Amino acid sequence: MKPLLTLLIGVVTLLSADTMVRPLPDHIPLDSRKVRLGKKLFFDPILSRDNSVSCATCHNLEDGGDDNLPVSFGIEGRQGDINAPTVLNAFFNFRQFWDGRARNLEEQAEGPITNPVEMDNTFPRLIDTLKKSPYRKAFKAIYPDGVTKANILDAIAEFEKSLITPSPFDRYLRGEKEAMTPRQIEGYRLFRTEGCIVCHHGVNLGGTMYSKFGVIRSTVSRNEGRYRVTGDPRDRYYFKVPTLRNVALTAPYFHDGRTADLKTAVRMMANLQLGRAMEEEEVDKIVEFLQALTGELPESAR
Repeated sequence: MKPLLTLLIGVVTLLSADTMVRPLPDHIPLDSRKVRLGKKLFFDPILSRDNSVSCATCHNLEDGGDDNLPVSFGIEGRQGDINAPTVLNAFFNFRQFWDGRARNLEEQAEGPITNPVEMDNTFPRLIDTLKKSPYRKAFKAIYPDGVTKANILDAIAEFEKSLITPSPFDRYLRGEKEAMTPRQIEGYRLFRTEGCIVCHHGVNLGGTMYSKFGVIRSTVSRNEGRYRVTGDPRDRYYFKVPTLRNVALTAPYFHDGRTADLKTAVRMMANLQLGRAMEEEEVDKIVEFLQALTGELPESAR
C-alpha cells in the first residue's frame, strides 16, 4: 500500500492546482421561489412528528452548517450514531451522507424526516399537516399539484443548492494571490505534496470519492460505513471523503466526532491515511490553509 500511495502522491505533485482543485462557481441556476419556500421548510420544526426538530437543528448555517456535536440528537432527545456533516456546499458532493446512501439532495432531505431517531415523521402525516397550514397556498403558487412528497423535497433541495460559500481560497485560485497569507499558501503546497489532495480534491476539496478510514494504519470504528449500505465486506470502514470547506467551523471531526481539535485531526489523517508523522510546523501551516476555506454565507441563508 505504501509504494502505491507514494506513487499517487508523486503523480499528484506533477498535476496543476487547476487539474485537482477548482474554485466554487459564482452561481448556479436556481429558482428563487423554491429557494424561499425551501428555506422556510428548512428552519421549520413542522417537518418533525412532534414539531420540535428542524433541519436547522442539526445544520446551523451560521456556524459551519453542522451542529458541533459528536453525534446529533432528534426528537425526544433521541441520540444518533454519526456526526452531522455540513450542509454548506453539499450540492457539490457526488453522494450524500457519510455512507453515500443518498444520490442527491432530494434523497438526503427525505432521510431525516422519516428517520425514527431524527424527525420520526411520515410523508402522509407531513403532507396532511402542511395542507392545513399556510404552506398549502405557498406550494400551490409554485407547484401545480401543490403539496406532495416530491415537491417538499424539491424545495428543500433547491434551498440547499443555494448554500455556496466562496472563500479566500477561491479568490486565490482565480488569481488573487494576496487573498491568502504566505503561510496559508505554504500550507496549500504541503497539502498537495504530502498527499492530502489525493482524497480531498475537486471543487469541494472532498465529496468526490469513498475512502477507507485507516488506509495505512487501522483504527477502531464502531460505524462500518459503506458496508451498511452494500453488505460487501470490502466496503467495511469506507466513508465518503468529507468536504474541507468551512472545516475550521465544523468541529468535532470525522464520522464519529472523535476529536474537536483541527490540528489533531490533521495529525490523525497524516498517520492513518498517509502513514506519516508530520512536524508541528507542517501541521500549523496546513491548518492555516484550511482556515482559508472558511467562506461567506450567501444572502439566501441570512
